[in-house]
Amino acid sequence: MTLTVKRKIQKLCIHFILTIFSIIMITPFVWMALTAFKTVGEATSVNPFVIFPGKWNLDAFQTVWNNMNFLVLYKNTLLLIFWRVLCACLTATMAGYAFARLEFKGKNLMFSVVLFQMMIPSQIFIVPQYLMVSRLKMTNTIFSLVFPGIVTAFGTFLMKQAYMTLPKELEEAARLDGCNIFQTFLKIMMPLTRSSLVALSIFTAVFAYKDLMWPLVVNMSASKMPLSAALATMQGQYSSNYPQLMAASLIACIPMIILYLIFQKQFIEGIATSGGKL
Repeated sequence: MTLTVKRKIQKLCIHFILTIFSIIMITPFVWMALTAFKTVGEATSVNPFVIFPGKWNLDAFQTVWNNMNFLVLYKNTLLLIFWRVLCACLTATMAGYAFARLEFKGKNLMFSVVLFQMMIPSQIFIVPQYLMVSRLKMTNTIFSLVFPGIVTAFGTFLMKQAYMTLPKELEEAARLDGCNIFQTFLKIMMPLTRSSLVALSIFTAVFAYKDLMWPLVVNMSASKMPLSAALATMQGQYSSNYPQLMAASLIACIPMIILYLIFQKQFIEGIATSGGKL
């Protein structure tokens, strides 16, 4: 067996494995889409062969669209994503630059605290964060939704690693040209970490979009709920209308699908650059 044939067989095996895993990953989304067009009886049937709806209908979509104000939910979700991305990128890039390029007392200890925070489950911070928002009298507002994402330990770590890869000669040349620390950071160093900022924006947007527990804790008004919290309220205690729930979930996916189609190139480059996963 020649080397060329072996490589072709290896590529074929790799593509076969990737195809299998891709089918496994996309199956829940396809099942959600099919369930949205089913009746309640078909959706709750124990017959494993009831995969496709007997009659394709849009009743579930019409019901959830009339009962839920999706325009308000879209607005709240987009505001949540926008402000969290803006705050995370702003604070993380400054903190990352300070930890990577500046020398100050207690730097190693403070960065250790940042790393320690990354190891703790975020659910532990829900009670103190709620108490802080409550004492600020900002519950049931957009600010309360954005509050946990104003600073990000993961973003600080990511940006610190990005700044560590830049050569020191850039800063030395900037100082010789008369730039102070802020000018060096803003005009020289930060533009060179654009790919890492894109990756951080992507991660922050996805985390904000799928955040469920915090919006349910801090917001009780339907007018301030994002999509994730609104979908959770459709889940009944004893029974649920699964076609309507799946239809609402499918409608809720539209913003992220559109954003991905528009920024597909930046999305892939950002994930590849960061070396992370969602």
